[in-house]
Amino acid sequence: MLEPFIMPLSVSIKTVLAATVITFFLGIAAARWMVDYKGRFSSLIDVLFLLPIVLPPTVIGFGLLLLFGSRGPLGKLLALFDTTIIFSWPATVVTAVIVAFPLMYMTARGGFEQVDPNLENAARTLGAGEWRLFWTVTLPLSWPTVMAATVLAFTRALGEFGATLMLAGNLPGRTTTLPVAIYFRLQAGQMHEALVLTLVVFIFALASLALLAYWKAQARRNGRGQ
Repeated sequence: MLEPFIMPLSVSIKTVLAATVITFFLGIAAARWMVDYKGRFSSLIDVLFLLPIVLPPTVIGFGLLLLFGSRGPLGKLLALFDTTIIFSWPATVVTAVIVAFPLMYMTARGGFEQVDPNLENAARTLGAGEWRLFWTVTLPLSWPTVMAATVLAFTRALGEFGATLMLAGNLPGRTTTLPVAIYFRLQAGQMHEALVLTLVVFIFALASLALLAYWKAQARRNGRGQ
């Protein structure tokens, strides 16, 4: 009886966790790079990183189909290894990363830009390399913002629907995430199951935001206590 709910929940949890980890490292790497990058193409690169925020999910999904399709550049490359992304579980991760990345990047970059450069320069004068400087000075000082970025990326990945449906399809137990399951339950007139799945997504999103708010409040109180 619980199987119709457990399968999409399981797929979504695996997808969101994998996408959040990937987005975390890609987002902070891109954010840190753009903080330091002063090249002539910085504005263009910034626009490209943020583009998925404003593009309709169907456009993102269609673009990914062109890239990973049998005639697309990445599709042809994967074909050399006798594999494909389309209609597979990795496709759900790819789409989740694409839509969640801009939130992670934009928010983390804001946190890095607020770090006092004098503190970073002081660490450099003490012999810290750029790698050590980032992990021991920049990231800890901007950690509340990075945590907020991670939660936003998590919740965005959890709610991804349009691009996932186009690239990964609806394969029960493999690519059927919670939003996809809700859509097809509604199409089939299964209102009760759709409502239960909707509540699951709502609870996950609300719990994530509530946990973040509590953590930030604790961090502010600890800061005042010091």
